[in-house]
Amino acid sequence: MEVWVAVLLFLLGLVLIIKGGDWFLSGAVWIAEATGIPRFIIGATVVSLATTLPELTVSITGVLQGEVDMAVGNAVGSVTANLGLILGVSLVCIPSAVRREQFELKAFLMVCSAAMLMILCRGGVLRELPGLLLFLIFGVYLWSNLRDARSGMAGQSEKQALSKRKMLEKLVLFAVGIAAIVAGSRLLIDYGSELALLMGVPSSIIGVTMVAVGTSLPELVTTLTAIAKKEASMSVGNIIGANVIDLTMILPACAAVSGGQLAIGGQTISMDLPACLLLCCIAVLPPMLMERFYRWQWVLLLVFYGGYVVTLVT
Repeated sequence: MEVWVAVLLFLLGLVLIIKGGDWFLSGAVWIAEATGIPRFIIGATVVSLATTLPELTVSITGVLQGEVDMAVGNAVGSVTANLGLILGVSLVCIPSAVRREQFELKAFLMVCSAAMLMILCRGGVLRELPGLLLFLIFGVYLWSNLRDARSGMAGQSEKQALSKRKMLEKLVLFAVGIAAIVAGSRLLIDYGSELALLMGVPSSIIGVTMVAVGTSLPELVTTLTAIAKKEASMSVGNIIGANVIDLTMILPACAAVSGGQLAIGGQTISMDLPACLLLCCIAVLPPMLMERFYRWQWVLLLVFYGGYVVTLVT
């Protein structure tokens, strides 16, 4: 394929994710308004489930095609990119207060997921049966969201009244938005990775950098759109939720499709997982203790993430 064709497809992917992000978030905001469910919960459930589709599909496809290093690097690297890059961008623009009852358990589950994954992978193999412990954490996460959603709906005296036509329009907008984001992300990942491979970059590094950032583009687009629309709670909820889903579902699913055990490389054990856990702690400990995010957190997040990426590529 000619280089100019790859560049055009790369730019097409960029256009799709930008426009899709606007449609997608508009639909998500409407869901929150129409149902009375808090925006943080919508971000942590509906939005985060949708935006993690690229990570899930890329990692499972990678395992099936024999690209295990790239699949594992993508799953872990997406969490690191979400925290070090995307949450950092969010915090520098809109540091926000958090409601402890909505945030605390979910943040704790994210840290536990990263720590549990590091423990389970320390022998160089993630087995299917121990991986069920991560699914258990995901189950607790879902239960927490359902509980908070019911509580939010019960406490909402007025819900937005919309016609059936308006409801259909918003749901179609939401679906088309996520489809555009996924398609755009796929274009960016495919042609960005192809260019990186031509330059001789190893697949394990591509997995935790190029592919990980590429599959995190839905979260980035959602965050930037949320910043523009002053929807800080939905942005933070999306990032926390996407990370929990990435850590508890993707690698166990990869282990299941790879015959019950997934080989974990030395780079993942010694660098990727510790960096992921460290960024999780920097991201959530201050708001868990003080009930708000701070701008100084973004400095630490970006510095540690930048140092991690530089260490990988040098």
